[in-house]
Amino acid sequence: MRPSYQLPLVGLLLSSLIPGQLCKICEVSKENYSDLKPLLSTMVNSKYTRGIQAANTLLSLRLVGIQNQSLEHQLTQGIQEDMKRKGSDLTSGQLALIILALGACKNTDEVFISDAHLVRKLEEKFQAEIENMEIHNGNPLTNYYQLSLDVLALCLFSGDYSVTEIVDRFTPDNKNYYFGGHFSVDTGAMAVLALTCVQRSITSGKIEADEKDLNKINHYRESLVNKTLSEEKDGLFGNTYSTGEAMQALFVSSNYFENEQNCQKTLHTVLRNVSQGAFRTPTAAAQILPALMGKTYLDVNKDSACAHSPDFNISSDDPVSVTPTASPSKITVNYSVQINKTYSTSVTVKNGSVFLDVMEAAQKKNRTLFCFTTEESSWGPYVTSVQGIQANNNDRTYWELLSNGKSLSQGVGSYVVKDGDNLEVRWAKY
Repeated sequence: MRPSYQLPLVGLLLSSLIPGQLCKICEVSKENYSDLKPLLSTMVNSKYTRGIQAANTLLSLRLVGIQNQSLEHQLTQGIQEDMKRKGSDLTSGQLALIILALGACKNTDEVFISDAHLVRKLEEKFQAEIENMEIHNGNPLTNYYQLSLDVLALCLFSGDYSVTEIVDRFTPDNKNYYFGGHFSVDTGAMAVLALTCVQRSITSGKIEADEKDLNKINHYRESLVNKTLSEEKDGLFGNTYSTGEAMQALFVSSNYFENEQNCQKTLHTVLRNVSQGAFRTPTAAAQILPALMGKTYLDVNKDSACAHSPDFNISSDDPVSVTPTASPSKITVNYSVQINKTYSTSVTVKNGSVFLDVMEAAQKKNRTLFCFTTEESSWGPYVTSVQGIQANNNDRTYWELLSNGKSLSQGVGSYVVKDGDNLEVRWAKY
């Protein structure tokens, strides 16, 4: 990914005067809805759609108006069970996503949101993020993507938050928008959505703020949009997986898609990636689908009836088909762990295996050198430690995944390895 730089402001007019106003959106035509079926297949049929991934799926389906009572009940039940299991271990962003999914439209889940005091709990978790930043050199407990989700959920569900605090923390040059020296498009895009919600609440009189803070918020949105646009390449923003949220941010803050050529370029590239199986995890599919159907997370409205799209539906009697895969054969890949020195091995795995399978095979060969731990996230498993060395948000350290010397945008549970790949897990700082 290229380093970020700001584009000239000509033509990047922000919509900040009328609450709820959308700029030009870019959506798949009804005639081409069949191109989106692979996304539904991944979301609906995946055996891994549970917990936070279930929240992503439920939010996406409700936003685009795809209704299936049995499926919604299954997803809701999975979310609630995951909440009970994790308890206070849920991160702030995970809780925010759950609130957005359960309250995406008017439904019986609003009783659970109220009875479980989810918004109040999110207020407490958000404050803990702020307090951690004050103690640990501006580093939140989680990251700015989750912090932005917090603000978005609190804004949409009338939670308590300080506009002054947001103005102080969400400056466009904040280090937390950057990862490995590069601007994080999905983080910036989520911040744009959160700031847009706050801006609309101020201009509508829902919350109070002085004109100086409102002007700063509008400036932040403009700057983050410019940074997002500077990462555009072949219709994608940042990478395949950050493009959905970038599209949402541009829908509510830029006239970029008024140029039909820009819209068609993005749709063409994204739909090509859909057909090639790029969105193979429920979260990846769930995050791109709303944008492709012209929706954003700002369409969440707990007091509005759930939408219904008669042109694009699913039923348990007519499931989305899944293309069968060929019987796997064996492949050999090289794997190494780099800390202060490099530890290497080669392993044989089934064709179609993911990065995680390689790590598990290496661990079986030599547990001392290749032991590791993972935790579940909305994107599936992510590596938390290798050789007992733990990633730490306060120290801004993490385990970077690379293939053939290039950093990966996919997770350890979704990147499909190929014969002869040189895979690496590297101790790094961001």
